[in-house]
Amino acid sequence: MIAHIPRPSRTAAPTSAGPQGPEPDPELDKALWRAWQAIDPPETFRVEIVEGLIEMWRVGRPFTHALTANRLRSGLAAHLAGGPYAPYMAMYVVGGYQAWAPDVLLAPDDLTGHAARGELGIRASSVPLVAEVVAPGPQDVARDRVRKRRAYARAGIPVYVIVDDYDGHGTVSVLTGPVPDEARYACEVRAPYGTAVVVPEGPARGFVIGEQVTGPARVP
Repeated sequence: MIAHIPRPSRTAAPTSAGPQGPEPDPELDKALWRAWQAIDPPETFRVEIVEGLIEMWRVGRPFTHALTANRLRSGLAAHLAGGPYAPYMAMYVVGGYQAWAPDVLLAPDDLTGHAARGELGIRASSVPLVAEVVAPGPQDVARDRVRKRRAYARAGIPVYVIVDDYDGHGTVSVLTGPVPDEARYACEVRAPYGTAVVVPEGPARGFVIGEQVTGPARVP
């Protein structure tokens, strides 16, 4: 379930606002931030602000979504063991007056000094990698493939990983080289399930996203 509070000055969907998305509106963003802070969702829901929309969605649906996200977190934890970074789930990333809840994110193991806006989340500048496992439904797909892609790039997050059950027979994309002014990533590696994709930079450099995360390749 997704609840939208749209920008009042626009009737078009965010994906129709051009490749860089809707223009930021600082005053509206502040108003949405205040509204977001006042929301007290049930424990099984997350509420985000993405490109001028407040969205509410249920965590862990369907079962395969939660399973894949947990596999990714577990694999990253093993890869990062003993280092200064760790994977997290159920934590908000805050950039300006936007708030996102990635399925998995990397942040310092010691979060002292990295909290954002009254400890409501972690600063986007402290996050070297975010990952989303795409959920079914057109709004979910558009959020992770298009709108969050722009939002994370605009925030300058260095690596964005997308695990997408609904792209053909399943694909993994690793995006790097954020260009904040253009709300895009300069580089993308995209491969079908069953083909190993390697994170090329940052604390998770060398981490392989393969069948241990996605499950086996799917037969066309």
